[in-house]
Amino acid sequence: MIDTKFNSNVKKLGSVLAIGLVIGLTLFSAGCAEKEDEVVEGIEAASPAAGTSEFSEPVKIGYVLWDGEIASTNVIQQVLKQAGYEDVEITAVDVGPLYQGLASGQFDFTTTAWLPNTQQNYWKAYGDQIDSVQTNLEDCKIGLVVPAYVTIDSIEELNSEKEKFNGRIIGIDPGSGTMQISESAISEYDLEMELVPGSGAAMTTSLKKAIDSKEWAVVTLWSPHWAFNRWDLKYLSDTKGVFGEADHVETLAKLGLKEEKPNLYGILTRFKWTHDDIQTVMMDIENGMTPEAAAAKWVKNNPEKVNEWIGQK
Repeated sequence: MIDTKFNSNVKKLGSVLAIGLVIGLTLFSAGCAEKEDEVVEGIEAASPAAGTSEFSEPVKIGYVLWDGEIASTNVIQQVLKQAGYEDVEITAVDVGPLYQGLASGQFDFTTTAWLPNTQQNYWKAYGDQIDSVQTNLEDCKIGLVVPAYVTIDSIEELNSEKEKFNGRIIGIDPGSGTMQISESAISEYDLEMELVPGSGAAMTTSLKKAIDSKEWAVVTLWSPHWAFNRWDLKYLSDTKGVFGEADHVETLAKLGLKEEKPNLYGILTRFKWTHDDIQTVMMDIENGMTPEAAAAKWVKNNPEKVNEWIGQK
């Protein structure tokens, strides 16, 4: 009888000890896992580069084929490669598809948004589907421009000298914000002139041809642009304010990029430069360098600014 009770008590004690051991091991494992998570999170916070997935995923950049935007896009591509991103793709599109691509997530970002005036119609259509990250260039102007030797100074005077301009205003890409505002200027000023669409390259070619022959020409143009470094030009005064105050160039991103690629987003928040910076790149391209080479040269010559953008001390 005693042996039976003793054995029964031993069995009960063994069961209790076994259950206690299981509970203890479970709590210990949970505690270790929690500490491990804390360590991993600490490493990621201190060094974003430790997480390789963001850097191995493609980065897709959209841009428009304006000279300044070619410069800025190629520079940010070079910067991201230096920061460790393995696959940085740039794609040139018209303004409408650029905004559509950002809204749909086709592009991660662009550094080429002229706001609040030039591309205002596109912002009104897609702005609530796009993340406004940062202004990267200040004091950017658009308008109608003539060689300095042209003797008129205002848009109102164009009609009186329209024959000397062959009745034409030389424009750029049809559908661009610059062309839309130029159409408004023709209407507001009752200009008896045709706005001729083309491209940025065709516009500067026409301007060069006119200047070489000392002929009159009026073009749609903007600042910063290498043409102002190459030739003596002037804006025609816009007394009705059709072209508005100076724009800024903004970096726009697809919604969710901040969470998807936080290190990249951080670089974009710090990317900001000057007219001198961008005109240096534009002039090198105009003088025959490829956009990639001109951008690489600028990045190499400006390590402090580039390191600041990347987030390196």
